[in-house]
Amino acid sequence: MRPNLFDPEKALNAILWIAKRISSPTFHSISKLLYFADRIHLERYGRLISGDSYVAMKHGPVPSGTYDIMKAVRGDGTCAVEDEAQEAFTVDGRHDVIPRREANEALFSESDLECLREAITRYGSLSFKALTDLSHDAAWDSADENDIIELEQIIATLSDGASLLEHLRR
Repeated sequence: MRPNLFDPEKALNAILWIAKRISSPTFHSISKLLYFADRIHLERYGRLISGDSYVAMKHGPVPSGTYDIMKAVRGDGTCAVEDEAQEAFTVDGRHDVIPRREANEALFSESDLECLREAITRYGSLSFKALTDLSHDAAWDSADENDIIELEQIIATLSDGASLLEHLRR
């Protein structure tokens, strides 16, 4: 199967795009909405939006590279787009994301934006607990805590996962 190629600039702009459109943009809510948008995009178009890998953490799947960007802005590490991220948003407290600019939508395909919008429409107003519970799916369950969730496991949870997996393995 083709490996994911993580695009940190696209991930940074996904953080901004989501943070501008929900009432409580936190590390948790942004991570979960990206997971749901990626699931929708993977099911419909056969790829992830920013190519991120997901880690099975206590409160559900977390996009690893995207999380690193948010942590770097908070001051807990580094990332490939650290300077740009520091200028793009701040972190209030431990987890609240405050955007300083709009996302660069030119980095996204129409299908990316379609799936981000749909994830926000479906899940953007849900509580921490509801987002956690919904994201504790079979893919999350397949990995040990703090381990990578294999893309095949995410695909297996989709409506036509077997066909998609076969297509991606070609």
